[in-house]
Amino acid sequence: MVESSALLKRRTPKGYRGFESLPHRHSTSLNGVNRRVTNLGFERHTVISGKLVRAKPSSKACAKHGITPPIEILIVTTEAVILFNLMSKVIKKAKLTTSVTVSIPGTTANLGPGFDSFGLAMDVANLVTITGEQKPVALPAMVEATGRSFFLGSGLTPFPFSWKIKGSVPQARGLGSSVTVRLGTLMGLNALSGNPLSRLGIYRLCAELEGHPDNAAPAMFGGFTIARSHLDPIRLSVTSKLRFILLIPNFEVATPEARKVMPNSISIIDAAANAADAAVIATAFATGKYELLQGAFGDRLHQPYRAKLVPFLGKVVQAGEQAGAIGGWLSGSGSTICCIAPDAVSAKKIASSMRAAAPQGVRIAIVAADNKGARIVKS
Repeated sequence: MVESSALLKRRTPKGYRGFESLPHRHSTSLNGVNRRVTNLGFERHTVISGKLVRAKPSSKACAKHGITPPIEILIVTTEAVILFNLMSKVIKKAKLTTSVTVSIPGTTANLGPGFDSFGLAMDVANLVTITGEQKPVALPAMVEATGRSFFLGSGLTPFPFSWKIKGSVPQARGLGSSVTVRLGTLMGLNALSGNPLSRLGIYRLCAELEGHPDNAAPAMFGGFTIARSHLDPIRLSVTSKLRFILLIPNFEVATPEARKVMPNSISIIDAAANAADAAVIATAFATGKYELLQGAFGDRLHQPYRAKLVPFLGKVVQAGEQAGAIGGWLSGSGSTICCIAPDAVSAKKIASSMRAAAPQGVRIAIVAADNKGARIVKS
């Protein structure tokens, strides 16, 4: 009796390229006899020369390759020849897990003085579907770059995939639309590949692609987040009572353009004021004492300079506060303006006042916070 174990292992995306993705096969020659070895993740193989035996794959192998027992594997051995025959239902099972849909919440970033650090996930989302394909397909530049980053970061062999998105997070409005694209692509590819990366690892890849972590952190982890460049983000849950009134203009503001209008430096007085207000905001979310937020959303770093891109910013925030809003800010780089209401009832009155202070063509959305973050909704 000859025993063989620890065959070569290889990570392959579930269902990719059908039958070829299940085993990793290679052939060698021993004394002029061809030997085919097929890896199915067996913990141990027993070979009895010249006899036909039945073997069952381990539970680990079943889980790895999506095999549903019962399955017969026939091992025919003469000298060092091993042949595995699989039932056709195994192949059909493997082809069922080639598509994943991810829900990614929209986000509002900065919250005034928390530039490139503060972020909050909201109950408005985009759905991104990633599907494994047999042949390469044309992809948007952002998706293609995100795919390259995933395969490089995970160390996996790239495979072709298609991509589609739908949902209610508008593009270039300061609500984290680019993060929904990048994070949805990263999470979808990760799921198809057997989840080689942790959520924290995916977040870091997304933040690197974005160039700043303020939207990536709340989109991934939900709630209110404080993102730091080289350290793990801090996450705090947000009460379901609060409402966020989003005034969405009918024009876009590109983040790169919005950064160009900012100054290279600010005074020590302005920096100190921003630091103090940012500390108050963090304290309010950490303690749940949201009344502390009143008067804390003032900013001296970016909003005064970006106001030229959204000229009615000050009027809309002031109208919202006069109607009962705790405060308001330019969401991300704009063009959306966000005000926070203490409850759903007051939110309606605040929304009406904000709309009245804005030009024609704006949209209003009233949403709650999202404490779940990005998640797989279909696979």
